[in-house]
Amino acid sequence: MAEHNDTGTKGEELAAVFLKNKGYSILETNWRFKNLEADIIAADNKTLVIAEVKTRKSNYFGEPETFVNKQKQKNLIKTAQEYIQRNQLDLEVRFDIISIILGENNTKINHIEDAFYPTL
Repeated sequence: MAEHNDTGTKGEELAAVFLKNKGYSILETNWRFKNLEADIIAADNKTLVIAEVKTRKSNYFGEPETFVNKQKQKNLIKTAQEYIQRNQLDLEVRFDIISIILGENNTKINHIEDAFYPTL
């Protein structure tokens, strides 16, 4: 597996543990619909949380969360809509970004709640 894939997988694992420690229930990881994917789908009380995880080894090229562009947001919204329909859910939905920097000596996790709103 390529090094960037290892970095992404490690970040998603850290993000899931981070959310569990905050009291979230992890419902799905790497949930796929067609060619789209949600990294983490979780429940925070009565809110369905669709979390995109962005992991980098440094912020040299910018903070990881800045790489969640408009197209990625649209794809996450479509994925969330499909998940809600398939599971017949009636919950509030929130889109979060979990930005992770895996430094050599420390790891920085930034959880951005309500990172964007579903405006297709």
